[in-house]
Amino acid sequence: MKLVKAYNSVSLIVRILCGLVIGAVLGVAFSNLSVVALLGSIFVGALKAVAPVLVFVLVISSLAQGNDKLDRRFVTVIALYMASTLLASVVAVVGSFLFPQTLVLSQAAESDVVPTGVGEVLSNLLINMVANPVGAIVEGRYIGILFWAVVMGLAAKRVASDSTKKLLEDLSNIASLAVKWIINLAPFGIMGLVYENVSTNGLSIFTDYGKLLALLVGCMLTVALVVDPLLAAIILRRNPYPLVFRCLKESGLTAFFTRSSAANIPVNMELCEKLGMDKEMYAVSIPLGATINMDGAAITIAVMSLAAANTVGIQVSFVTALILAFIATLGACGASGVAGGSLLLIPMACSLFGVNADVAMQVVAVGFIIGVVQDSVETALNSSGDVMFAATAEYSQWKRAGKSLPTFLGGTTKVDI
Repeated sequence: MKLVKAYNSVSLIVRILCGLVIGAVLGVAFSNLSVVALLGSIFVGALKAVAPVLVFVLVISSLAQGNDKLDRRFVTVIALYMASTLLASVVAVVGSFLFPQTLVLSQAAESDVVPTGVGEVLSNLLINMVANPVGAIVEGRYIGILFWAVVMGLAAKRVASDSTKKLLEDLSNIASLAVKWIINLAPFGIMGLVYENVSTNGLSIFTDYGKLLALLVGCMLTVALVVDPLLAAIILRRNPYPLVFRCLKESGLTAFFTRSSAANIPVNMELCEKLGMDKEMYAVSIPLGATINMDGAAITIAVMSLAAANTVGIQVSFVTALILAFIATLGACGASGVAGGSLLLIPMACSLFGVNADVAMQVVAVGFIIGVVQDSVETALNSSGDVMFAATAEYSQWKRAGKSLPTFLGGTTKVDI
């Protein structure tokens, strides 16, 4: 028990950084420590398993006991999610024109599900939305989980008894506590994930596709450190960087290694609680953000599609590229409902320029190769943005209501730091 108390007395971020360093050292020194790699798989598996249940019961409980209607915070957060994703696409287009990339293509990727147009992407999204709710929970399809949780939560508000509402609240508290226990073991999971990445991939990924990775990561950092903070500053009329850096540190760091927005939902929920946010609000906005706030995916789709066009010698006008930005935004919002995520939406975007499917799937293969870095940064950007924009909408409501902002934003309200 003394050892457990000593472990818990250290900041979680410090523990995660220690796990990161230990994992990297072990990855360089040893190549076959399967037990260490297993820790990472167990951690991500546990988060992915509990996250759908957590989201489902939290949303139902929050809506069943909440106010009669969703207030303007939800309008604000949805607008921020969509504006950020669109601007991320534009940043990717501008970056690709300033630093055009070509690819060396060899082997095509294979997939059973490759959308060929925006209509198919949106169709998949709508079909997944109304899929069997039990199946959605089992398979982790968050658009379906969120849709049915909202429907059932609103229905429970109208017909459920007080004892039933109390049961829903107890279930959400049980799921939340289970998640806290899992997150507390994150340092061991991060150690395993870092070890597996370092021991398997080494540093060759940076030399083979260095320029393409630099463009992708550069665009994502521009969005994370310039575009998103600018949107938050417009809404809050405050210096947003204390909030930005806090979200990157506590949400982006774990998302970088888990490489799963779904797995990071519990982490974001806990961060929202620390930030003093309304549970009724973030219980809906965080899983919604994991579905439609897809800045990194939009950047990946736009950059890789333009690189494909450059590779086969197709001249793309800037106006056509801006149309690509819009398509990438719509496609990114549907990425979570498509097997394989954002990479499998590249052929859809390539079709805008007339790039044939064989070439497009070879570009997808390149995407899988660099995914160890690209997908990590993409997920960190997406997940940290979910919390930042939810907090921005929440704190803007505080200002309108005459409530002081948190101390780290220049106010007087104390929150857990």
